[in-house]
Amino acid sequence: QVQLVESGGGLVQAGGSLRLSCAASGSRFSSNTMGWYRQAPGKQRELVADIRSGGNTNYADSVKGRFIISRDNTKNTVYLQMNSLKPEDTAVYYCKASVALGYSNVYYPHWGQGTQVTVSS
Repeated sequence: QVQLVESGGGLVQAGGSLRLSCAASGSRFSSNTMGWYRQAPGKQRELVADIRSGGNTNYADSVKGRFIISRDNTKNTVYLQMNSLKPEDTAVYYCKASVALGYSNVYYPHWGQGTQVTVSS
């Protein structure tokens, strides 16, 4: 099995920055796309940003120019640098990774437990 463990959430004032990390752990696995989603109270979970193993990135329009996603394939870790935070960025942020176990080439989605990000005005 593969586990995703997130860290880096917290409380920050508007205009501030936070950096989220998500490390995948387990035995004999590979991952392609890794990304971050968020869910605010009363809203659906939405994509924030994702990144393929080759480095191609994709961002939600609402975070373009403010957030930067990156990954370290040697550590199976994905990061989300969040700058110029706004109160509307307040949500639980979830890490997601498409993972194949062993030598399989079939990838399945795995989710982290979520980390709270709160931006005060």
